[in-house]
Amino acid sequence: MIKPTNQKVWFITGTSTGFGRHLVLSALSRGDRVIATVRKLDDFTVKNVDQSRLHVITLDVTDNEDNIRDKVDAAVGIWGRIDVLVNNAGYGVKAVVEEGGSKVAMEQFQTNFFGLINVTNAVLPYMRQRRSGTLVVMGSRLVWQGHGPTEAYYMASKAAVHAVTDCYRAELAEFGIRVLLVAPGGFRTNINKEITYAVDRRIPSYEPLKENVMKKLGGYFANAKGDPAKGMDLVVDVVRGEGKAVGREFPSTLLLGSAAYIHAQLHCERLAKSMATWGDVSRDLDFDDDEGYSAESP
Repeated sequence: MIKPTNQKVWFITGTSTGFGRHLVLSALSRGDRVIATVRKLDDFTVKNVDQSRLHVITLDVTDNEDNIRDKVDAAVGIWGRIDVLVNNAGYGVKAVVEEGGSKVAMEQFQTNFFGLINVTNAVLPYMRQRRSGTLVVMGSRLVWQGHGPTEAYYMASKAAVHAVTDCYRAELAEFGIRVLLVAPGGFRTNINKEITYAVDRRIPSYEPLKENVMKKLGGYFANAKGDPAKGMDLVVDVVRGEGKAVGREFPSTLLLGSAAYIHAQLHCERLAKSMATWGDVSRDLDFDDDEGYSAESP
């Protein structure tokens, strides 16, 4: 039985399906309290859980900043605090860059990037005041797979998420707020079952490319080996410092699933090869007689 002093209050966005829903169930199973956000209340139903520790609210992360702050303020009032914020809400659009243009890109970033910032910034004042809290951000292993056609906007939005998470970590450390970037890959979730393309300006020349991508991905996600319930159980272990996380240092980045490790490793190998091949000429570019800043300077 979880002691009241160890009970955490989670605020999790995007909980109607996929990782978000599994994360809600995992946190509740540990005796914690959860504020789960959905765009429509009808989208979220769970059975056989302690409903007294679950509060479901509507929240669209693409809403304006003031409305998001009002929603968060009200949520804090439910149990008096938020111990763990999980930015899980998001989606992946498939688009050829030339067909999608900036219009599709902005729509993707509005949810995956700007929505994350607005929700996080609404919660942080409460964590800073208590000098305690954990920020969890759902990234993606696709950040390290930059050669995937039709994935540019999703990859770019998640690359931006990775970067801003690193900056949050540096800026929040003095307030006792931990920051965890989670990069999953190869999980069987509902969000991956539908493959659609966003087009602002259709270009027939790209149809063969899109058809080829559709054939490759059609059966991949439905047969992915990753169990999202196991993945979210590990995230809760890490946040709570229990289970598989006992005796391990709190990570800055947590890779989930074998696919995440494969693509991260391949990225490291490509980068290492480029550094080894070009380092002798690309590093020797300083002024000959200028002391300036060293390579280690901020």
